[in-house]
Amino acid sequence: MAASADVETDIRDSVRYLSSRAAHASIEVDPYWPKWDSPWWHLTALLELGRIRDAPEQIIAALIAAVNRHYAHVFPFRIEDVPAGYDPRMQIVCHCALGTVYQMVAAYGCDVDAELPWARAWFVRYQLPDGGLSCDEAAYVRPEPHSSVVSTLPPLEAMLWHAPRPLTEQESAFLRRGADYLSTRRLCRSARTGAVIDEGWLALRFPRFYDYDVLRGLRFLVAWADQGAAPLPSAAVAEACERLRTAFPDGRVAPGVQAWRGNVTLARQADGRWERRPASGFALLEKVGIPGRYNPWLTGQWTAAQVHLRALAERGLLTGAR
Repeated sequence: MAASADVETDIRDSVRYLSSRAAHASIEVDPYWPKWDSPWWHLTALLELGRIRDAPEQIIAALIAAVNRHYAHVFPFRIEDVPAGYDPRMQIVCHCALGTVYQMVAAYGCDVDAELPWARAWFVRYQLPDGGLSCDEAAYVRPEPHSSVVSTLPPLEAMLWHAPRPLTEQESAFLRRGADYLSTRRLCRSARTGAVIDEGWLALRFPRFYDYDVLRGLRFLVAWADQGAAPLPSAAVAEACERLRTAFPDGRVAPGVQAWRGNVTLARQADGRWERRPASGFALLEKVGIPGRYNPWLTGQWTAAQVHLRALAERGLLTGAR
């Protein structure tokens, strides 16, 4: 998708930063922190713009090496299960982060299963009985564990759109259970009470990074159903579609919030300690996610979702539709 001239300038600035010694030094310290201005966030912004291949090959290689080296290749549920030598706060990767880096590496054109050979099995291994995942390790030891929508979606996206080989039966079941998890919650509501889980999900955001909104969930769910010729209850998507049509009657979609603004991050100090400080953005992040301003990337996602919905309806797969 073509970007405006000023956005192209900001893309070049991000690519220039990703070529710098400072970017490589940052990844050497930690592949993820600090939010929202370390190489991780520049790269994920490029991914969501469809421009990840503009990134320098050296920074992708550095990121892959850092992720493999820095993080434990398991998700421990208890502190005593943390592998020896790993910091439980800084070196346990969450599901949403792993799903995101899997997408970055695959979209760059790398053989993601060769580069991150432990990632795909991770997604299946840590799926909970309700069909989702949770980055709260305590969820896995509760008598009735509950997943997190935010934790669940990036691994589902990674498996649906970025698997470099045909899925196994287990992996297809992972997607089906994940889709059922979102469908049961109508993309934003508690399966138990029917209340909206998080009002913030009703406002779109861009770039999303690991954040969730109803368009992100809708985009996955209808693509999964259309791609797999799977029936989809119309009730699962009706509210999200109605909200989007009402908010954007002309089809031109805009973000409603910059979710990163006003947040804090962990940053490493000169003495090696990690401390909290106000988060900083960068020019590209500021430019492409302005609330209320037409966003061609979100508009493209809403348009594609409607195409999938029409295809499902025409094939009789949108069940319960009137």
